[in-house]
Amino acid sequence: MATAQERAAMVAELRLAVQRSTMYTVLLHHATATRAGLNVTDAQALNALSLDGPQTPGGLARLMGITTGGAITAVIDRLEKAGYVRRSRDADDRRRVIIEVVPEALARFGSYFEPVGASFDDRVSAYSDGELAFLRRWIDDTNADMPRVIERVRDLP
Repeated sequence: MATAQERAAMVAELRLAVQRSTMYTVLLHHATATRAGLNVTDAQALNALSLDGPQTPGGLARLMGITTGGAITAVIDRLEKAGYVRRSRDADDRRRVIIEVVPEALARFGSYFEPVGASFDDRVSAYSDGELAFLRRWIDDTNADMPRVIERVRDLP
């Protein structure tokens, strides 16, 4: 069992490792967006749609933390022009617009992440089932907390 000082040092080292991981994630998303001919905001909107499914422009704007007027419209316009998304009318409320990904274009975008998938597969092959379960719990807990953390950051002066 670690002493309080040793534990504090481990936590500090882990915090720096997570900070470095976050930096690499941002750089990776910039690289993949650039290869796909997108900016990072547009790529993240596409990512959000692929993870969460079709959304209204307002829902997508709230998730992305951008304005529901011109900013999200510009993102959707660029993604639509590039062939990544399409607009459709909500079957239940024809006044509502729904944004959905174009599956073939999403597959093309996903190809830029193949090196990430290969690296991930290599890494996790070395871990036990228990270690994988722990990592899954850690990332699930972190992901569950992130929307609240993002809102706190957005609310800072």
